[in-house]
Amino acid sequence: MERDQIIRNGIITDMSEGVMAIRFDGMIELANDAALEILEKEEKELVGNSFVRVFFDGENNDEFIQSVLDAVYEKGRRRESYVPYQTAGGVKQLRVVSSCLHDGGEMVGVILVISDITELTEMRDAVRAMERIQSLNRQLELRNRVLQETFGRYLSDDVVKEILDSPGGWKLGGQRQTLTVMMSDLRGFTALSERMKPQDLIAMLNHYFGEMYEEIEHYHGTLIEFMGDGMLVVFGAPTWRKSHAVDAVAAAIGMQKRMGKVNAWNLEHGYEPLAMGIGINTDEMILGNIGSEKRTKYGVLGAAVNLAGRIESYTTAGQILVSPGTQAAVGGMLEIRQTLPIAPKGVPGEILLADIIGIGAPYDLRLNTVSEKLGTLATPYPVRFTRLEGKHRGEVLLEGNILAISRDGALLKTQAELAVLDNICLDIGDDLYAKLTQREGKLFRITFTAKPPDFSGWLGRICAGSTKGGEHGID
Repeated sequence: MERDQIIRNGIITDMSEGVMAIRFDGMIELANDAALEILEKEEKELVGNSFVRVFFDGENNDEFIQSVLDAVYEKGRRRESYVPYQTAGGVKQLRVVSSCLHDGGEMVGVILVISDITELTEMRDAVRAMERIQSLNRQLELRNRVLQETFGRYLSDDVVKEILDSPGGWKLGGQRQTLTVMMSDLRGFTALSERMKPQDLIAMLNHYFGEMYEEIEHYHGTLIEFMGDGMLVVFGAPTWRKSHAVDAVAAAIGMQKRMGKVNAWNLEHGYEPLAMGIGINTDEMILGNIGSEKRTKYGVLGAAVNLAGRIESYTTAGQILVSPGTQAAVGGMLEIRQTLPIAPKGVPGEILLADIIGIGAPYDLRLNTVSEKLGTLATPYPVRFTRLEGKHRGEVLLEGNILAISRDGALLKTQAELAVLDNICLDIGDDLYAKLTQREGKLFRITFTAKPPDFSGWLGRICAGSTKGGEHGID
């Protein structure tokens, strides 16, 4: 369409886009109202004036100026560009489309169609920003899931969640809090590990830990760490529960009951059965992130934690011993088999431990306390043994006689000065470890805690033809 027709027909008057015609000599031939509004110019500033003179004084519109000059210089080639345009009110985003302007069939200049797309650009940017935010959120969710799945294998889910959700959850530091701590350990595991292949040992341990963790998690415990074949678990943190002491005892009973399933699996895979002892204490301790800026662990520490470890050391296979603090916190729900007075290192005076075999409603859990009866030997069997001092055997060799025996323990008569909960090592051609669990004068009921490989053969040899068939024990 020729120039005069455009002007004559007023085609550009009602257009919402700005229209500006520029001759090849640079003079602005026309500009509609929309162009004046978009460019924020008066008609007298534009029409009849040189484009260069009008716009070159602006220092911030180089891209707009260059897009127009390119259209003029290229004479007729359709161009489309998106450029910023600085005004007194701010920066607009413009779409500039150029095409030929004819006059009497002759190409005399260019006509520019200018659209203010600022709002669209902002919307587009907002959409892009939203898409970016959504993408970042997906990445964050993926990262958190990876962290949860990865570190969840090293920390409990509650600890990982606290670290990820709390801005300061990763910082070093702690707080004092009354909680319940549990320590468990496998009886005789050191001797067992020395006669197993490494891959079998790890497979057995991993299965055992997996079964135990399900019970711990079910009763809201937080596994702090594995300690060789042992576990350190806290109840009541990082998510506070008023029932933390009750939860701990219920978890301990559940763990001991699940050992039957663990050992069934062990036998299927050709492994020896395992036995576990558990110690529990409730008291004030320090909880938090412990370590350095480069290496940190979530943990508990204090005398209360140390006492739980000492209580665990007094346990025999399948036993759960709890401190007076835990007994007080749980109350009458506990079913106690016996109480044991001990004087642990670091604790002033004597404390009374409870040997737990059950807990009442709403848990209603109870251990299977049926054990093998002792068969009385027709002839006492002489043994030599040493008392353990910590984890080491003493140097003094002691003597005694076994009067009755089973696979779980024996009745030992000795003149040696021993006490209930002492640990001894009997020499039966190999090392047989035991703990003294009951006493009546010079008679001691002992429970075997670690058996040598030939234990069954030794037991068969001393029992063959030499048992009366009756039960012998301490009343």
